[in-house]
Amino acid sequence: MAQATVKWIGKGQFMGTDSTKHSMVMSTQDDENATGLKPSEVLLVALGGCTGVDVVSILKKSRQELTDLEIELTGEQDPDPPWTFRKIHLEYKLHGPELSEEAVARAIKLSEEKYCSVRVTVSGVAEVTSSFTIVKDES
Repeated sequence: MAQATVKWIGKGQFMGTDSTKHSMVMSTQDDENATGLKPSEVLLVALGGCTGVDVVSILKKSRQELTDLEIELTGEQDPDPPWTFRKIHLEYKLHGPELSEEAVARAIKLSEEKYCSVRVTVSGVAEVTSSFTIVKDES
């Protein structure tokens, strides 16, 4: 069973800790001295991290040499509370000397449809789309 704890640490700041005792600070937008991530955007970060882990693993198993991966996520939210995400787009930027477009597309599809629990959960409420760009590393 997954487990996490969130503790208020003062003003508009909260400390989130996962089951392995790793932590991150979250802050409200109202706190001018905020140092943490916005909780709603933590959802986007979680989605990117979840699919990123999958894509890296799948490409490695496919013997594709990946040298860098960055995923830019954008989300459209309702204008009124509770500001539900309705559209989320993931733009994958992958670097490698000879990445196969087919292997990359397959890895992303497997992550999105089979392995990424965050993606599957979020897609029940929001339309989630993705695209990718491959940057060939120079030798």
